[in-house]
Amino acid sequence: MTRIKICGLTRVQDVQAVANSGADALGLVFYEKSPRHVATAQAAQLARSVPPFVTVVGLFVNPAPEYVREVLAQVALDVLQFHGDETPEFCAQFGKPWLKAIRVKPGVNLVECAARYAGAQGLLLDAYVEGTPGGTGESFDWALIPRDLPLPVILSGGLHPGNVAEAVRQVRPYAVDVSSGVEAAKGIKDAAKVAAFIKEVKDVDLQLSR
Repeated sequence: MTRIKICGLTRVQDVQAVANSGADALGLVFYEKSPRHVATAQAAQLARSVPPFVTVVGLFVNPAPEYVREVLAQVALDVLQFHGDETPEFCAQFGKPWLKAIRVKPGVNLVECAARYAGAQGLLLDAYVEGTPGGTGESFDWALIPRDLPLPVILSGGLHPGNVAEAVRQVRPYAVDVSSGVEAAKGIKDAAKVAAFIKEVKDVDLQLSR
């Protein structure tokens, strides 16, 4: 079954709606340039409102190690997600499971990326947009993803209720990750869109399992 992560949450009511809709994971953004950025105290409150068995992921972009440790001391994160130019050694130093985001465009060798970041729990594949580390709402050519990647693929970039079923059908990812595609405004989730997105994933999973 395809796992589902909803990213960029900023409000307790959205955390609860996302969890109640059946998402497997939710993402908190610790990147000040993002419109979905959460301060540490706010993130701690959001994390405390997450029910059992839902994974809390913290998203960072080229952070100072001290900042990551400061966040971890205050916020109950289960997984770290790195969206910048972090080395494998950097990502592994915090004693937490981690994901590495790769911005995909022609010429990016994803097999080499998977080998380099072999310690990651998975590769999060996002669209390449010049000067923006993620959260752009842009999709990319899913045909660029090789079938034989040795790490689980978390598919991101421009997903929404209208295209996620086709994305799962084409890519067969381990998980899908959505932010802007289920929003009413930046950082404000639309509960109906979240529910529709999750239903699309579960419906296509059911079709593929027959």
